[in-house]
Amino acid sequence: MDAEISPDELADLLDADADVCIVDIRPAAQFDRGHIPDSENVPFHALADEIERLDGEERIVTVCPHGKSSVQAARLIASYEGVSDAARVESLAGGLDAWDGDLEAAEPSPTDEGPESPF
Repeated sequence: MDAEISPDELADLLDADADVCIVDIRPAAQFDRGHIPDSENVPFHALADEIERLDGEERIVTVCPHGKSSVQAARLIASYEGVSDAARVESLAGGLDAWDGDLEAAEPSPTDEGPESPF
């Protein structure tokens, strides 16, 4: 792991359309309720099995609620042999609690509306 990145630094990268892979390690239900735009969800418990998705990425930022678990995730990713030695792997300092940028939520599916009422 290279370091932590501040929310402002990450926002600047996103504003500049920098090539950065944001990996949100929260469970899918939490991710669906709101996440940093263009981030991908790889829950922490599945990270070791899904880590190959990150092959070839040059800059990876891990995200969690408070910035603690994402440090561990960044260390795991940085130790993976498929991530190049030149890749920069960082954790979002303070996690989503510190992020004051935009969030996007998943669109609810028709099955999320609950049962139809016969009335």
